[in-house]
Amino acid sequence: MKKILVVFALGGLIIGCGESKKEEKKEGFEMNRAKTADKATEAQAESVPVDMDNEGVGPFKNISFDSDIDQELASAGEAKFNTICTACHMAEKRMIGPALKGVYERRNPAWVMNMIIGPDKMLKEDPIAKALLKEHNNAIMLNQNLSEDETRQVAEYLRTL
Repeated sequence: MKKILVVFALGGLIIGCGESKKEEKKEGFEMNRAKTADKATEAQAESVPVDMDNEGVGPFKNISFDSDIDQELASAGEAKFNTICTACHMAEKRMIGPALKGVYERRNPAWVMNMIIGPDKMLKEDPIAKALLKEHNNAIMLNQNLSEDETRQVAEYLRTL
């Protein structure tokens, strides 16, 4: 009889230990590292296109810059940029918003200026602005209520980056 009880006890112990391999659902945050390659592939597939013909939605159309940078405008634009833009943007590093160095190699000058002066309208109507919003975790660029002159100053400063 003792042998039978010992066999049942060992059998129960083996069965009980074997069930520890089952997945248990836990409440709360769980990080799944197995899907990182899929996310990287997905991010590459959804990257924001370069479209130099898109001028965006807003008051600026057919903008072209002089070959020389207007240092006075750029200086005023730098001051404005440092006051309101650096919370989300850096020249060479992506933060909340995209890095802005070389922005005119990726975007039309009118598009950039329309995004600066009216990001709310651009985010609603422009496909590139919508794609950037998605790429940057839906971090909305706030309207800073800049005038057209202030927008032009910031745009000139961005040429110096």
